[in-house]
Amino acid sequence: MKRYTVAEVRERLADVLNEAEQGTPVCIERRGVRYVLRRDTAPAPKRRKAPLIDVLDPAVDDGQWSWTWKPGGLQFRRRRTRS
Repeated sequence: MKRYTVAEVRERLADVLNEAEQGTPVCIERRGVRYVLRRDTAPAPKRRKAPLIDVLDPAVDDGQWSWTWKPGGLQFRRRRTRS
């Protein structure tokens, strides 16, 4: 276990975190109180990203509509059907 003072940790925080990540417990001492820093073994929870586009109309989801950029902003247009 490596020992550091708070001042040393401030200077080399990335190095201290790398050591803890590799599995070496790190002891940080501040005013006589010791703190132990070690990597958590539990996997981080996966966050589900919110969709950027919510499909409200089934026709849009089916591909019957498209959109184009116009000077006024985004505009929907009906797709031409091929015969």
